[in-house]
Amino acid sequence: MEIEGPGRNVQKMGIVKQPDPVKPPPNTKEEDVEGKDMQKEALNRRNAWEPSFFYSLGNETFFFTGQEISIRESLDSFGAVIWPGAVALCRYLERNQEKLDLLDKAVLELGAGTGLVSIVASLLGAWVTATDLPDVLSNLNFNLSRNTRGRCRYTPQVAALTWGKDVKRNFPSSVYHYNYVLCADVVYHHNFLEDLLITMQYFCKPGTTILLANKVRFQSDLRFIENLKSVLNITLLEEIPQEEVRIYQATARK
Repeated sequence: MEIEGPGRNVQKMGIVKQPDPVKPPPNTKEEDVEGKDMQKEALNRRNAWEPSFFYSLGNETFFFTGQEISIRESLDSFGAVIWPGAVALCRYLERNQEKLDLLDKAVLELGAGTGLVSIVASLLGAWVTATDLPDVLSNLNFNLSRNTRGRCRYTPQVAALTWGKDVKRNFPSSVYHYNYVLCADVVYHHNFLEDLLITMQYFCKPGTTILLANKVRFQSDLRFIENLKSVLNITLLEEIPQEEVRIYQATARK
């Protein structure tokens, strides 16, 4: 049976109503690609930081926590396909259930994309809020609903969140507090790394653990981790050489 929220503990956990949608910043990649022809051209012009299977759009099937998960990808944006860091983080969450124990925990995902990580966290018993840019939310909501309805302890929420833009206003610290913040392949070749750093630092309160899984593509990826180390405590949890993926843990400094 699905539960709409963790009862009287909801406000303490920081999960109340969803924040109002936040408009995306100008010149995002979603706005840069106009029209189907430009979309196809962008997809054909695959760079090192794009998903390696960008060409095989459609439905991808995964098996986590004993459940079959069907993910619909789309051509809408780079957030509408499954990136390698998401799969790696799902495997890590599944293998480390006793250590992490997401049951009844408040979980926020940044850059949720297709929703695979949020789905797995929901199946593991977490109370999840999956966030991304407004243009991504339709497909994200579809995948979450398709794979969690009737399966999860809590119904996952979907909310718009633009990194660094009015985060304090839409997610005030006095109300929103998360046990875990999940991030999969949010660090790549884009112009919003500073905003991402600010957003991660903002949500990483005492008692919060950030789990970041990322494929290393450029030196800028490594520089981001160094910058993150300057504001948070960072631990490398796992490295997957064949996939060039690293999984980090970040916690607030005392």
